Amino acid sequence: MTLDRLHDRAVGALMGAFIGEALGVGPHWYYDLEELRRDYGPWISGYTAPLPHRYHAGLKAGELSQAGFILALTLRSLVERGGYDEADFCRRLDEELFPLLDGTPVAGPGGYTSQSIREAWRRRVQQQLPWGQTGGHADTTEAIERTLAIAVRYARHPAQLAEAVASNTLLTQSDETVVSMTVAFGAVLGLLVQGHALDGRISGKLMDLVSSGALPFHAVTRAGLQPPRPGDPDPPRAGRFASPDALLSPSYMARAAADPEIRIEPAWKVSLVYGMPCAIYHQLPAAYYLAARFRDDFEAAVLHAINGGGQNQARALLTGALVGAQTGVNGIPARFLDGLMEGERLHALAQELAARV
Repeated sequence: MTLDRLHDRAVGALMGAFIGEALGVGPHWYYDLEELRRDYGPWISGYTAPLPHRYHAGLKAGELSQAGFILALTLRSLVERGGYDEADFCRRLDEELFPLLDGTPVAGPGGYTSQSIREAWRRRVQQQLPWGQTGGHADTTEAIERTLAIAVRYARHPAQLAEAVASNTLLTQSDETVVSMTVAFGAVLGLLVQGHALDGRISGKLMDLVSSGALPFHAVTRAGLQPPRPGDPDPPRAGRFASPDALLSPSYMARAAADPEIRIEPAWKVSLVYGMPCAIYHQLPAAYYLAARFRDDFEAAVLHAINGGGQNQARALLTGALVGAQTGVNGIPARFLDGLMEGERLHALAQELAARV
């Protein structure tokens, strides 16, 4: 792949994430789909504003909420420091985000603060703990929603990608399973930015990186997931994560999307198949499925993510990053880029980061 195409994919991943996040501002967290349809009609086709009694009340259509604020903060740090500088990232949270919070859910940029950020705020601000002792037990995708920028930056360097994403995740989320799934998403995104397809072969490519020692997962089987033979020694650990299962999921979702005998129709019902809640084990399968099924159709992917209700903002953010990395920014319809508030500033930052990939 040419450098121009690499740049296009990197920018597409970042802008796709911002667009997905902004699409969710209005219809976020409707678990009653009939209520969602009453408030927003049978099909949400673009940016919308939240109703006064809902999450993110007061924001405008196309505006980012707090997940987008933190992703932009991460992106600025990566651009200005040339790469992942944890001290700089933590300083920005201390100075730019935490003074705007009060530890309650309905507060801060975007009108809502997630569980993991609230827990980190309490440990850091109220308890005066040092960074490194601030991670909580939230089982959500909140770390992915910012570390995807780190994954784009190190898309061609999987070992650095894994180390930086894991370290950043632990600042707010300490559960090792959540960390491993977050690193796995970053590794998938890195391959897509490089030009690989989100298909049934992607997990094999990830496992090759485990075998080479680039990804810190423990391979418990031989090549091709074959069982160990009598007398085989226990494979040496490549790193911290006990199993490669988080790396195997994307191929299963991609195969399901491509199998003519497995149909989720309409595709927004993926939220009912894999689950509408916020937990990472509900969100990632749905995002992988939609991004594989609509790999060449950014609009269809993110709109089906949004119209599924529940934690549709995270679902659309993750799906937007994965599909944007496949279509490139030139494959994103102009109306989504034009309608994104501060889109030109975000696009410029994304281009600066892409130039460093």
